[in-house]
Amino acid sequence: MMRGCWLLVLMLGWLVPLASLRADAPVAGAAAAPSAMVARITLDGPIGPAAAEYFDDAAQRAVADGAVAIVLQLDTPGGLSDSMRQIISRMLALDVPVLVYVAPGGARAASAGTYILYAGQIAAMAPATHLGAATPVSLGGATPMPLPVPKAEEPAKAGSAAPPAPDEAGNSAESNKVLNDAIAYIRSLAQLRGRNAAWAEQAVRGAATLTASEAAQQHVIDFVASDTADLLAKADGRKVQVGERSVTLQLKGASVRDYAPGARTRFLGIITNPTIAYLLLLGGIFGLALEAMHPGAMLPGIVGAISLLVGLYALQLLPVNYAGLALMALGIGLLVAEAVNPTVGAFGVGGLVAFVIGSVMLMKTGVPGYAVNLGVIGGIAVGFAALLGTVVWLVFRARRTQLFGGDAAMVEETGRLLEPVVAGGESWAMLHGERWRVRCAVDLPAGAAVRVVSRQGLLLQVEPAPAEATV
Repeated sequence: MMRGCWLLVLMLGWLVPLASLRADAPVAGAAAAPSAMVARITLDGPIGPAAAEYFDDAAQRAVADGAVAIVLQLDTPGGLSDSMRQIISRMLALDVPVLVYVAPGGARAASAGTYILYAGQIAAMAPATHLGAATPVSLGGATPMPLPVPKAEEPAKAGSAAPPAPDEAGNSAESNKVLNDAIAYIRSLAQLRGRNAAWAEQAVRGAATLTASEAAQQHVIDFVASDTADLLAKADGRKVQVGERSVTLQLKGASVRDYAPGARTRFLGIITNPTIAYLLLLGGIFGLALEAMHPGAMLPGIVGAISLLVGLYALQLLPVNYAGLALMALGIGLLVAEAVNPTVGAFGVGGLVAFVIGSVMLMKTGVPGYAVNLGVIGGIAVGFAALLGTVVWLVFRARRTQLFGGDAAMVEETGRLLEPVVAGGESWAMLHGERWRVRCAVDLPAGAAVRVVSRQGLLLQVEPAPAEATV
């Protein structure tokens, strides 16, 4: 009995400390709770396929890492409409708020950047930044600027259709459709976030722009922030709409983690640079052409095939003018034809003109950052012109060069008779270290110098060589 009592006392002695530790555990955990983490994604440069993929990938990683918000730091001259809409669609689908921040000083959110700024739950700008000029540009050419709309005493009502621009402004039905679609899109974003929809329309219709302080005064953005810490401090406590939920931001003192683009995104950003894609395309075509002219070289064909496939992959992501691509192909074909079968420059000049015009047309879309560098086109054109001039010069020089083979090459050559010859008879002579059968119209002794007059197969017609001729 006493043994059982002691056993019960020992068990109670072990259980009481364990219970006290379990009771204290939540308090300790609460005291050691880590601070909130905010992800920062930086879009610096034109908005294109690489930028859209980078944002999508970085946003997914940030949400998986437990970020309470995403700061999208923006500095862009604009970009492609499809890529911009892909970024905005992803922003609207996220379960965490996105704070769009135009920074650092001197940055801009022009064209496509203005739409992205309107889409964020919080829109902020650093001092000395600006936004606007969001008029869409047609991929088929420059969109004529609409005539300014007369100011009305009352702001335009939500959902009202924009009055069509006069015909003399040069607008087509297609450009009006693109313009009105862009206006409706940015107005819907402004209404979703409770921002100035009237100015948003002017940014699209009339390419209006604002500085950071002017944007804050006109309720285009929420506030001006000097840096990321100031951005989080000013956004702290604000209520925003994330999907169907109303969320109060708790960002003061949160840590900021940068999300850099991955290797695939960086590679995509390189090859979708229009100038790089253009050079890859040219390198691929000329590599395959060299392989065709020199079968078995291997290296030009392998490098050319890889470059061509990578260049074509980049082109299908970019707004390509296929008429320009066809002109480039025609020009390269004519230049190759000139090199293989010289025509005194006819094919070459035509190919050079077609190539330059096609290169300029290839990606001249008016979208900032999405055109082939004209300096590169000029340098390649000068190189082709120099190559063409060299080929033509070699052709003319070859026509003036003395022949070294064939019947004509034997004429005027001299040699010595190995045997005497009678008038009208045949004998043997030594020319260029070779024995030739010769015929002469006069008598000549052995060892006499002779000159070739003509050739008939393996028989040479000779005559006495001048006295000063040497063999």
